[in-house]
Amino acid sequence: MNTPKKNIFLLTVLFLFTMTASVFAQDAPKPKPSPAATATGKVGAANITIAYSSPAVKGRKIWGGLEAYGKPWRAGANEATTFTTDKDIKVEGKTLKAGKYSVFMVPGETEWQVIFNTETGQWGTKRGGGANFDPANNALTVTVKPKKLTQLNERLVYDITNKGFSLKWEYVEVPVAIK
Repeated sequence: MNTPKKNIFLLTVLFLFTMTASVFAQDAPKPKPSPAATATGKVGAANITIAYSSPAVKGRKIWGGLEAYGKPWRAGANEATTFTTDKDIKVEGKTLKAGKYSVFMVPGETEWQVIFNTETGQWGTKRGGGANFDPANNALTVTVKPKKLTQLNERLVYDITNKGFSLKWEYVEVPVAIK
């Protein structure tokens, strides 16, 4: 036999169950817009690791649009991209000592600068915009030529090969030679 007290008790239990399920459902992890990624490989005897966050194009104009030509950029999203080598290497013919560096780039239509900075662990941009690095901590800056790609790279990706590394995003590849 149903009594008013029993009905109120059942409704209360149902309500609490529904609310608990809603709270736990909200805690489910959501995919990050720019997920963390890592590229690893060997160039000669050196072990190379590049840790970055991988933004997507999402229909935007990237080079000369979202990322302005002639302005330093964090070479990824979120925290500054890091580059680690366990041996001294030659980057575009210039010596880079073994260690961990933040990588910043200055995009250009016909050439790019790639900057290895000794400060690591910082957020990639300053409050209000601009790349978050102190040029006084630059260990090495090299100039490279970008390549146009015919196929869209929706997500930013770094590739490490036995000849160096390259950044690919949108319709651009930025190869950097290492020996």
